[in-house]
Amino acid sequence: MKILNFGSCNIDIVCGVDHIVRPGETVSAESVEHFVGGKGLNQSVALANAGAEVYHAGCIGADGGILRSFMEEKGINLKYLRVTDGKSGQATIQVDKNGENAIFLYKGANHEITKEYVDSVLSDFSRGDFLVLQNEINNVDYIVEKAYDRGMRIFFNPAPFNDVSAKIDLSKLYCIIPNAIESSGYTGSDDYKAFAQLIAKKYPDLTAVITLGKDGCVYIDKNCEIRQNAFEVKTVDTTAAGDTFVGYFVAEISRGKEPSDAIRTACAAAALTVSRKGSAPSIPRAYEVAEFLNN
Repeated sequence: MKILNFGSCNIDIVCGVDHIVRPGETVSAESVEHFVGGKGLNQSVALANAGAEVYHAGCIGADGGILRSFMEEKGINLKYLRVTDGKSGQATIQVDKNGENAIFLYKGANHEITKEYVDSVLSDFSRGDFLVLQNEINNVDYIVEKAYDRGMRIFFNPAPFNDVSAKIDLSKLYCIIPNAIESSGYTGSDDYKAFAQLIAKKYPDLTAVITLGKDGCVYIDKNCEIRQNAFEVKTVDTTAAGDTFVGYFVAEISRGKEPSDAIRTACAAAALTVSRKGSAPSIPRAYEVAEFLNN
């Protein structure tokens, strides 16, 4: 069984501010730092830090050497990474004094993924292999269709939620991992329980894990529902917390761990992430998560 992450890579500009800027307002940034990030890269880093062997597919621009170097240092297999002539994706992130963030994205090379490229990458994967997907790249719906045809087990994080997320055929997924806001995109309800009811009624074979921030997460499949509380830490920066959760959860499931153990480990890893600054560099290693859980 192999794990492929088909996802985004971004160069992040992180601005420390007193509060998230409001429309028409100008605020001073207390700090400006550059990090590597992107939901795809973050999730690949989390998978690798959790001890999983992961292949990363996606596009970076000619300016993306820092992204490649960082992933290589983490032991991520970059056999399928493609370099384009344009600019890499970029995220500008505001982080307030409470650690909450607001993000806007420049798509860049993340939206230069062609169907021919997808076909070429997926030709090396087969039934039972894991595919991790987010929604910061183009042709996500095509990737889902082709991966499903190959019998891959698809873990989809529908973030950021938009029309593409909404039109994905959920019956072709193995597992969907939204947060509460993203789950409301499928139901129109702010109550995550409405999404759980939708899954039970229309997609009984689909596993769902709904992340709830400081309230932990809920795991749902046709046999059970499991609630995991969040771990208490001092919040410094919530960037990449959800990505850390996804990567650790998939890594644990790939090793045959029980769902209750997988979400506990993933929540612990996410807690460590929010206690640190930055995106990908804040993602903990497996030994750190183990020590945290044992204390």
